Amino acid sequence: MSDAIQSQTNITVGLGLLEIVLFSTLTTVPCCVFIFINGVMLFTLRSKLVFRETSRYILLFNLLFADTVQMALSQLLYLIAACGVKLTYPVCGVLIMLSSLTTAISPLTLVLMSMERCVAVCYPLRHATIITIRNTVVAIIVVWVFSSLNILTRVILLLDFPFDDLETLQMKYFCAHENMLLGPMSDDYDKAYTCFLFVSATVAITSSFIGVMIAARTASTNKSSANKARNTLLLHLVQLGLSLSSTIYNPLLIALSKVLNRIVLVRIQIVIYVCIVIFPRCLSALIYGIRDQTIRPILICHLCCRLKHSVIPAKAGLSL
Repeated sequence: MSDAIQSQTNITVGLGLLEIVLFSTLTTVPCCVFIFINGVMLFTLRSKLVFRETSRYILLFNLLFADTVQMALSQLLYLIAACGVKLTYPVCGVLIMLSSLTTAISPLTLVLMSMERCVAVCYPLRHATIITIRNTVVAIIVVWVFSSLNILTRVILLLDFPFDDLETLQMKYFCAHENMLLGPMSDDYDKAYTCFLFVSATVAITSSFIGVMIAARTASTNKSSANKARNTLLLHLVQLGLSLSSTIYNPLLIALSKVLNRIVLVRIQIVIYVCIVIFPRCLSALIYGIRDQTIRPILICHLCCRLKHSVIPAKAGLSL
């Protein structure tokens, strides 16, 4: 996801102050709205015992948490670069590593959620014994450990870079994912890991979908439950596809930059940035907040209460 930041910031270089403020606002406002929605959704998932003791809601909380952190980090890196601030390698490295960590969490959590739905449909009698709270927590820990090992590998590869030869640790370019790939090995590893991650996730979710479709044809399967699981898995594939689409953001902007002028390109890339970088990170909250009959009334109640509490003090302040 942080791959998008480099092209985003390169294009905004050289713009006037008014243009930078305008374009930054156009990305920050929807990002803040989506972070607010995700935050309310996270609060909703911790507000009731049924959510805290149900595996699929625990997995959803993990997915939303990673997406929210990733969204905030992406926008923070964009604003830092748009303001012309150049960080040191250690500070930028920490931000990029955190971004890479949370980026990998989403597709892996989608895999776990797909497997949970597959077990619920294909093995309904064994679902309660297979998908337990303990097993769910262990699976989430494994996901975070696997993602952390990826970060550790990246750090080890960075150690080969001759930092001692640099006159200063101040970066010459803006803090972005590509600018922390300081050697051919780091670049090759990043491409291989990204390919392995998304191919594995696609195979796992597709296999779960096929398993649900096969189970739905049997007479003993609950047709309604199977149809809901099938639709959920299709949505997971869409979510995974949107996450994968962010990897073509950079090449797409490079191609457009050859045929479009700077201002037109900035306007287009802002729309692309919001659609394939920011919006997918709020998709989970929108999908489950609308589709899930248990979450929807509580989420709407919390959203209305938050908006009401934020509007009333403002009106009171104006009346004074």
